[in-house]
Amino acid sequence: MPVIKLTSNTTLHYQEMNRGAAETIVLIHGMMSNLSVFYFNIAPMLAQRYHVVLYDLKGHGLSSKCTWGYHLQGMAADLIQLLDALHLRQVHVAGYSYGALIALQTAVSYPERIQQLVAIEAPDPFEQQTLARIDAYSKSALLEQIAAAGKAQGKPMSKRQLERNYNLYHFLLKQTTLQQDMLAEKDFMQQPGIDRLLHNTLLLYGTDSPCASTGKQLLRKIPNAQLAWLAGDHHIPVQQPFQVGSSINSFLQPRENRIHHFQPSATSIGVETPGWNLAM
Repeated sequence: MPVIKLTSNTTLHYQEMNRGAAETIVLIHGMMSNLSVFYFNIAPMLAQRYHVVLYDLKGHGLSSKCTWGYHLQGMAADLIQLLDALHLRQVHVAGYSYGALIALQTAVSYPERIQQLVAIEAPDPFEQQTLARIDAYSKSALLEQIAAAGKAQGKPMSKRQLERNYNLYHFLLKQTTLQQDMLAEKDFMQQPGIDRLLHNTLLLYGTDSPCASTGKQLLRKIPNAQLAWLAGDHHIPVQQPFQVGSSINSFLQPRENRIHHFQPSATSIGVETPGWNLAM
């Protein structure tokens, strides 16, 4: 099992596809998940052209458990350590949900390491009200919430999966600084670095996403951003993996063929740029 050891003494589990390709894209999953959200569908599509690196965030998947360091600056530093260990000077980055915030923070803090950026369903930490209520949940209530999330993604979970996911939720929410670290990011969208991002950026959101307003906010803030809509809600990487992979492939053109404006795939609902307001 390939892992790297961080300076914090924790380990990150990672996987690679098509290592010999000229350009690399790193895929970052969201909280309470693991690299499998990309591994079986989106990653193989991208690996036809790119070297793909996927990894489990600390405390997730096969990475070691860690009780602290879930703030965005720390998670961005973890990613840079992974790039250094793999001798990758500059990469494209695509993140989903909280992983999209990690991708954005990495581009803000280490702009020279990022080529192009894809943010899938990035939320506004200021609007994340659920964390404040988690402490009141009993085990049965939390299991019901996890089961509902699985059903929304079109893949109801088995009892074994439910128990495993509950154990992950319980560890992260009860035994780590995750809640405090995420709540501390409430002003993330207001930091001046977001407005100064010069990377070409693709924002991917579901037409029924509760985070849609954040996509429009990021479109206004990031100078070289385009916002594309796909049918679905916050779970579009699971609901529409082919469309997500196709949209990323279309956006990340090989260097010799790269164009300035994203050409949406036939599966995209529509694309917005800062000067073009597309009605949903």
